[in-house]
Amino acid sequence: MKRKVGALEKVDADLSSLQYKIRRDPTSYKEDFHSQYQQYEAQRQIFMQAPVSATDTGIVSFRDLIDFIAHVADCYPTDTAAFPEDLIQLLSLHHEHLGSELREKVVGSLVLLRRKDIIDSPRLLQILFPLLISTPSKSTRALLYQKCLSDLRTSNAKTTNHRLNRTFQTVLFNLLTSNRTSPKGLWAVKITRELWKRQIWTDSKAVEIMKEASLADNEKTVVGGVRFFLGGDKEREELDDESSDEDVIDMGKIKHQIGINKKTKKKARQMENAVATVKRKERKKKQPHPLNFSAFHLLHDPQGFAENLFFRHLQNSKSRLNLDQKLLVLQLVSRLVGLHKLTIMSLYSYFIKYLTPRQPSVTSFLASLAQATHNLVPPDVLESLVKKIADEFVSDAVATEVASAGLNAIREICVRQPLAMNKTLLQDLVDYRKSKDKGVVMAAKGLLGLYREIAPGMLEKRDRGKEAAIGLKSGERKEQRFGEEVVGQIEGLELLEKWREEENQRRIAAKGNEVETHPSDDDVSDEDGWEVDEDSDSDSGGWQNVSSDDDANDANRIGRPTKKARHDPIASGETEDEEEDQDGDKENNPDQASEAARLEAAVSSLATTRILTPADLAKLQELRLTASVNNALPASQRKRAAAAHQAALQRHIDDPLTAAEIEGLASLSTKNTKEQRIAIAKAGKEDKDEARKKNFLMTLGKAKGKQKKSLVDRGKVLKAHKERGKRGGKRGNIG
Repeated sequence: MKRKVGALEKVDADLSSLQYKIRRDPTSYKEDFHSQYQQYEAQRQIFMQAPVSATDTGIVSFRDLIDFIAHVADCYPTDTAAFPEDLIQLLSLHHEHLGSELREKVVGSLVLLRRKDIIDSPRLLQILFPLLISTPSKSTRALLYQKCLSDLRTSNAKTTNHRLNRTFQTVLFNLLTSNRTSPKGLWAVKITRELWKRQIWTDSKAVEIMKEASLADNEKTVVGGVRFFLGGDKEREELDDESSDEDVIDMGKIKHQIGINKKTKKKARQMENAVATVKRKERKKKQPHPLNFSAFHLLHDPQGFAENLFFRHLQNSKSRLNLDQKLLVLQLVSRLVGLHKLTIMSLYSYFIKYLTPRQPSVTSFLASLAQATHNLVPPDVLESLVKKIADEFVSDAVATEVASAGLNAIREICVRQPLAMNKTLLQDLVDYRKSKDKGVVMAAKGLLGLYREIAPGMLEKRDRGKEAAIGLKSGERKEQRFGEEVVGQIEGLELLEKWREEENQRRIAAKGNEVETHPSDDDVSDEDGWEVDEDSDSDSGGWQNVSSDDDANDANRIGRPTKKARHDPIASGETEDEEEDQDGDKENNPDQASEAARLEAAVSSLATTRILTPADLAKLQELRLTASVNNALPASQRKRAAAAHQAALQRHIDDPLTAAEIEGLASLSTKNTKEQRIAIAKAGKEDKDEARKKNFLMTLGKAKGKQKKSLVDRGKVLKAHKERGKRGGKRGNIG
């Protein structure tokens, strides 16, 4: 006969209620816990003996007991000491036979034990990661991957756990290097890329893991590693921008709502959460910005990495990569070569067979070739490639889109290495600015403008333009030599030196004397705005007042020698032949050589022999501002073009050159169809309509007037109409 169960026994049988009671008073319910733990032991032994033939009822009961013990294990640490090892053994031996719900419950219980600090994070990852790379179940892999990432993120939430990171990075590195043909390395790529995107791993060890992945023999692993270098930094920046663009909490609005609405616990919790969120964001803003270096700059051996990639995946005939995958590897190699200015001579001959208009993704190959070019590449190596592009892409027989893409590619190559072009080919390409197609004209004019800035001597006189011709004649624009590097200096220093020269000349004209070789203290104080203590003693052991104009006048004497030194070749250290050469130059252009040499010597001496005072820095800032204003004027188009050219050079140092930039002007050569023109017109009309939308409050009266009027409103309108008629209308025109 079935026994009736009392109410209290039903409550005790409920594991959730018992769990709540144990959390409140562990000592009073210890016997109840022991009885449930014994049931768990019995269920576990039955399941371990026959995991495949377990009944559904037994599995449900076993799953509930595992969940119950995991939640209260910290209340009875001695009694549950063997519980984590039981779960580990169950998951390791029978993870293939476990049902999805039971497997998820076991993994979740292990993670819960990790949060309760019953097991540590390295132990948990040591359990989950081997199962992740070995289990055939797709759902199990997704679950384990999520739990591994979650544990790593939690361990590095407050402070960086360097010990755990180094241990796990070593495991991933050994996984890739132990067997390069195994597809298991793909999990190392996924985990590293996700943690790099979350800015948890930002060191060189993570970059080395992806470097080994790029050199693997498995196609998916190689593609994953290459895509990390090509797009990992962009993903990290996008995620950072998304986190910074979160909705801003309006504390004033929340306080106002709580003040006028009914006070409840829910509203109080919302207020507390909002305050905590605002404080957390404020603390995050005040923290120093992390130095997140690009993955390219954290490589230990870029030259060896680029060579291994090229010879293993591109030139190797046994490589199993398809064309798209090889193109990704080629883009990575070209980025490395262009960024670090590496030398791989066989790389440029590899491009020759792909530089045809019929080649699929040819613009990507052109972009890769331009990225692999820098000023240390021998010009004779690139000259044949430029000639090949001109012959294949730029002619009257090809389509206008192809010609504009070819001219664009040639320009991008010549931006990085101007010596790759010869005069004859340059003149032929520049003549395409007379084409009837707009895209070709703009591409040719871009090439013409480039050489007007960097090498106007290669152009004919009629193509140089006014500014380039003047600069070439004055010596300001010189052709770049192979391997020449621009010497760095303080921006605008030549402006400061020119101003000092003008001030000295003005002072000389005012006094009617020559330049004083030893200026007085009054001059120093008047010019720099510094007060000099006359009673200061140089032997007192304190600061010494050094006259900064002495160095400046020394610099002036270097750039502008005295009359005796000018006419005395022996005193100036010049030979007769050198003097004759200088006299010949002065006869041809008397002001060019002397002025250029004087300014160059003066600027270099000012940078190396003078310490800039606060007054000098203030004047330098003022001169920079004046120069920036002058650059906005039409007369300074040459300076703006030079600045734009320099900006273009700096843009390509870290940023990749894409196929879309090569094809940029080709869109001007193609005519839109009727459907495309209609779509563009509709899009523009919608944008205008959106801009014309009024404020909501401004439309309330109009919307209210369009509603159906009541009989009372209609009567009022008719009555007002009759009264206006009696008055003679609104103006009252009745005589």
